[in-house]
Amino acid sequence: MHKDIAKGAAKDASGSIKEAAGKLTGNERLEAEGVSERAAGKVQKGVGELKDAARDILKN
Repeated sequence: MHKDIAKGAAKDASGSIKEAAGKLTGNERLEAEGVSERAAGKVQKGVGELKDAARDILKN
């Protein structure tokens, strides 16, 4: 597993918490930060998965 997968998943989870906290408190800025962080985490996780797939292809 590539390190980007783990970092992306952590960023996604952190963003989810921020988003929920923002909704709960009515803080639109915090909610928007959470949404943005979740998106960045999903992208980073996808990049890690692509790197893993490329590495597997090159090994064979």
